[in-house]
Amino acid sequence: MKSITTTLLGATALGLFGMVGAAQAADFGACLITKTDTNPFFVKMKEGATAKAEELGITLKSYAGKIDGDHEAQVTAIETCIADGAKGILITPADTSSIVSSVQKARDAGLLVIALDTPLDPIDAADATFATDNFIAGELIGKWAAASLGDEAANAKIAMLDLAVSQPTVGVLRDQGFMQGFGIDLKDPKKWGDEDDPRIVGHDVTAGNEEGGRKAMENLLAKDPFINVVYTINEPAAAGAYEALKALGRENDVLIVSVDGGCPGVANVADGVIGATSQQYPLLMASKGIEAIKAWADTGAKPEVTPGKDFFDTGVKLITDRPVEGVESIDSKAGADLCWG
Repeated sequence: MKSITTTLLGATALGLFGMVGAAQAADFGACLITKTDTNPFFVKMKEGATAKAEELGITLKSYAGKIDGDHEAQVTAIETCIADGAKGILITPADTSSIVSSVQKARDAGLLVIALDTPLDPIDAADATFATDNFIAGELIGKWAAASLGDEAANAKIAMLDLAVSQPTVGVLRDQGFMQGFGIDLKDPKKWGDEDDPRIVGHDVTAGNEEGGRKAMENLLAKDPFINVVYTINEPAAAGAYEALKALGRENDVLIVSVDGGCPGVANVADGVIGATSQQYPLLMASKGIEAIKAWADTGAKPEVTPGKDFFDTGVKLITDRPVEGVESIDSKAGADLCWG
């Protein structure tokens, strides 16, 4: 088995990009491009890709932008991967539509490009997508929140803490899934912010981190201090929202729901910070992606999709310690056995 060593390239080589390379003699190389290298979700994704690449004897180079939304850095990384002669790229796109032209350049150069977690727009701009069904992930927490409130769901005041103003597909899918699960009529399911349900107090963006979640929550509380349901794009944003509510003494009378299933988030479910979260599996996404690149290099075969879907579904489970009738879930203890980060 060929080992992987890591090499850190400075900012002068890749602008705003950090890059970690695996470098020993191998039959071919592959690239992993994530949004950041600090979010535990992407850290676990890198671990999965690295372990599988080492197992299969593949040279892996990993790239991560400094912040979520670092589109230019992802373009630079793709160009580097093409120049390096990589066989394939795994990418969690920061901007799901703007990156398409760069992805096409890679595909034209003979690379297999697989989107992880976040589908491109359109989804078939990549050769394949390995992801949670993000709409279902949102729908599960929406159903749970509505059932938890019971009749009071009709009087809910909901804050929507989304990812970015560019509305990447992962954010739209979770947002719209939550709304459908909660019983809110969708307008254009390909975007958020066009709904006319009076229960929606408003949307704000978080960049998927705790500080962003806190600021977005403060903004929406200024708009309506009686918010009682908070949808968050991910668990770091949920943690920030909780801190904003706690500062006002409202941490115990607001339902917070999220998506991720990382170990800190599952612990927050156990502690009552988050009411329910949809757990996804980034290590599986990445390891399956590396296997697919190996198959492409060996045989020219592209990955197959999950029957009935246009992507490979890596699964999702609802984690809550307050189960409701009609919404399948597991508790935080079981979630801790499956968590990451």
